[in-house]
Amino acid sequence: MAIRLPPMQALRAFEATARLGSLTKAAEALHLTHGAISHQLKSLEADLGARLVERAGRGIRLTEDGQRFAARVRTAFAELATGVQEVTARANPRQLRVSIAPSLAARWLLPRTGRFQAQHPDIDLVVSSSMALVDFQRDEADVAIRYGFGEWPGVRVEHLADDAFFPVCSPRIPGGVPKRPADLSRYTLLRTNDEFWKPWFETAGLDWPEPDRGPLYSDSALLMQAAAEGQGIALGRRSLLANDERNGVLVRPFAIETPGERRIYLVYPPRNADSPKVAAFRAWIKAEIAADARG
Repeated sequence: MAIRLPPMQALRAFEATARLGSLTKAAEALHLTHGAISHQLKSLEADLGARLVERAGRGIRLTEDGQRFAARVRTAFAELATGVQEVTARANPRQLRVSIAPSLAARWLLPRTGRFQAQHPDIDLVVSSSMALVDFQRDEADVAIRYGFGEWPGVRVEHLADDAFFPVCSPRIPGGVPKRPADLSRYTLLRTNDEFWKPWFETAGLDWPEPDRGPLYSDSALLMQAAAEGQGIALGRRSLLANDERNGVLVRPFAIETPGERRIYLVYPPRNADSPKVAAFRAWIKAEIAADARG
């Protein structure tokens, strides 16, 4: 008798929940609601006639059946991903699919890609930008550039560059470029949702609270653009300056900077470790970063 397989969306919901250990994180990863993930898990349990997940305090944990099934599903997804990659690689042998966050794509990678194409005319870069981390078992990507702490299970992780924070502004900002850190009190300080001024204030010897007024941007690339247009002073990231400082679009009023906790990493699935395209991209991006360090 043929076995009826559960729906793919239910298996994806379960795999993400098992891997991330949280319904909320699984919902974020799959761009679904918490309720949708919960519904898919209940539907899967009903189809299988077994409990896979149970409550543990405020979170969840896998049952014994859930742990065994998760291992099988993970293996199956890995096999599917390998099959998809093999087929697409034969169909598009020239393509190298790169996943990257929008701000890093706009301000860090894209200013460099012309040099990659010049050095590797036989490889066609396909750049996909998204705030969501690419899932190499589900999404079509060969390699990713990520900004974070380097703790991503199931993938190869290579450190590319550190980061640092410091104020930047237009050289034509109204009121002139500030001369001392304390002069910032006279300017509009531009902000983002997850990068804060307070650590830099402390490094500069300013006992100031985190700003809670002024423009707030959800994307760091937009923050840099606002600063370049003279709308205020931004807390810039070294990785997002692109050529703006070299071209005089943005200036650093002070030499004071504070190191960033997060770093830039090259990430790819183990199956791509021997890929010539990935190897070419890895060597090129590391050479670019080394050239930047030399100035």
